[in-house]
Amino acid sequence: MNKSVFILILFFALLNHNTIKAQKLLPERQWPSYRGYYANGILDNANLPDTWNVPENKNVKWKIDIPGMGLSSPVIWGDKLFITTAISKADTGAYKIGLYGSIESIPDESEHEWKLYCFDKNNGEKIWEKTSCKGIPMVKRHPKSSHANSTVATDGNYVVTFFGSEGLYCYDMAGNLQWDKKFGKLKSVFFAVPSAEWEFASCPIIHNGVVIIQCDVLENSFVAAYDEKTGKELWKKERDEYPGWCTPNIYKDGEKTRVVLNGYKHRGAYDFNTGEEIWRMSGGGDIQIPTPILGNNLIYFNSAHGKSSPILAVKTSAKGDLTLKEDQTTNEYIKWSIPRGGAYMQTMLLYGDYLYNVRWNGSITCYNAKSGEEIYKETLKMGMSFTACPIASDGKIYVVDDEGWVYIVKAGKEYKLLNTCPLGDIFMTTPAISDNALYFRTMKHLIAISKK
Repeated sequence: MNKSVFILILFFALLNHNTIKAQKLLPERQWPSYRGYYANGILDNANLPDTWNVPENKNVKWKIDIPGMGLSSPVIWGDKLFITTAISKADTGAYKIGLYGSIESIPDESEHEWKLYCFDKNNGEKIWEKTSCKGIPMVKRHPKSSHANSTVATDGNYVVTFFGSEGLYCYDMAGNLQWDKKFGKLKSVFFAVPSAEWEFASCPIIHNGVVIIQCDVLENSFVAAYDEKTGKELWKKERDEYPGWCTPNIYKDGEKTRVVLNGYKHRGAYDFNTGEEIWRMSGGGDIQIPTPILGNNLIYFNSAHGKSSPILAVKTSAKGDLTLKEDQTTNEYIKWSIPRGGAYMQTMLLYGDYLYNVRWNGSITCYNAKSGEEIYKETLKMGMSFTACPIASDGKIYVVDDEGWVYIVKAGKEYKLLNTCPLGDIFMTTPAISDNALYFRTMKHLIAISKK
């Protein structure tokens, strides 16, 4: 081989390497916040394994212990994986899983440490850890909750974590604290019984260098925007809303960017730049948890509690008051709606032409995303509770029950259960996908699954 040919081969090899590296860092190939890229829960071309067994170490890339308790989900940018936890020497009990309706709080007043961890996603090695704060939690937790429920958000420049009453914190990618904000006690409680404290869970999001938070609590609810570099408040809007646990999202109406929030008394959208209210509506489940998702020039909402459990498809061009009258299922800006069928805990999954809704009793319903027509309704497992949200990759949907069994379902108009795989631990978070691997945060562990 002559020198010029060798140099040419080396040039194309380096070009290909750099192209692959650049593709891996595309924002849409990251898992930057709750439920991934703008909460869509999807990463195709991931080449995930068809089967695994964590107790038997089958297709387990790595598995590490996570101290304390936390229900935040993994977030990934490049090779860095972020997770939070709250550590206490006294509050070490297991989550109470199952189908039940208890509203009582855990009677614990021990000191906690709220931590943010950064791991290498390739091998599980810890890169850094930071303690954001220490103290006795201002708000108690539910038996199915923790004091570190909110998933972090990152854009590859900064990492933002929200611990509710314990504050909002922004770090650079090396773990250096940039700024923090305290909001006092954020009363995340059952609106009908204020003594039933369930802890905060709404996650921050980052869009174009702006951090957005949604705080629907018993008193002084608000939505606000902050400059991610400095923490400067850009705008803040009061909300008349029941306590909720929803995470906001971002959508486009033509060239205009909107912040959209789920809710009960005040579901709606705000101008991203000014906070001006664009539209609003009321109605639905009165304990709002799921995040709005986007597609087909529609915003999809669901909720469930009390008398109502709707699914709604709202046009991105919506303006004004969209509230449906008692006998309505559509209007000028609501393309379709289903009065009953929404999930209490889970954010829906829009994948291809279909909208999938998983409920906490294990039922999975598939709808035509454009018309709302029900395609099928099946039960993954009778008598089992489900808290985690579904995600998807390469024509497969992944749903996990509270005991840590992963159900792999074929995407499409026909229901087909392809496999069930055990994690071997309680599971109530949402998995993440990145570079040929699935990442699961169980009660005790962080686990990476990939083909060996």
